[in-house]
Amino acid sequence: MHKVVIFSAPSGAGKSTIVRHLLRQVPELAFSISATSRPPRGREQDGKEYYFLSETAFQEQIDRGAFLEWEEVYPGCRYGTLRSEVERIWAEGKSVLFDIDVIGGLNLKKIFGDRALAVFIEPPSVETLHRRLIKRGTDSPEKICERIDKAKYEMSFADRFDTIVLNDRLEDALADAEEKVAKFLSV
Repeated sequence: MHKVVIFSAPSGAGKSTIVRHLLRQVPELAFSISATSRPPRGREQDGKEYYFLSETAFQEQIDRGAFLEWEEVYPGCRYGTLRSEVERIWAEGKSVLFDIDVIGGLNLKKIFGDRALAVFIEPPSVETLHRRLIKRGTDSPEKICERIDKAKYEMSFADRFDTIVLNDRLEDALADAEEKVAKFLSV
């Protein structure tokens, strides 16, 4: 049975760090690259972190039915999961690993049901998130405030996920995530 593992969290909770760790430690997993209409940040590369599409190209993909799910995460900034990514990974005989926003993660869980493990990465506090976003250095103060407001909203969905990993101490969060994923994949 083809499986998927979904990691969701508010921005700055450590989701991408945990996902990168799992990709190194669990060879049965392969990363699903999402599409986005936003421009690259920092050293992000097209086809590696995301498929960066123009607004027009993103809309064309929607119109063609190329997405399993998509949404406007921030005004003028859309993200989506391409069917072709999931099919590519399953054709390789691997399970799909998603690093996706909270609403997108819940949408994928609805689509895949029991074939999916939906994991919510919980930050220790909103204050910790704020510090992490400032330290990241990729967003303006206004964008950080926007992300914090969204994080408060997203944290209200944690109990809708199959399991929660608290990312207070990174080493503990990595071990917890690895254990939960290994257990799910072995069933």
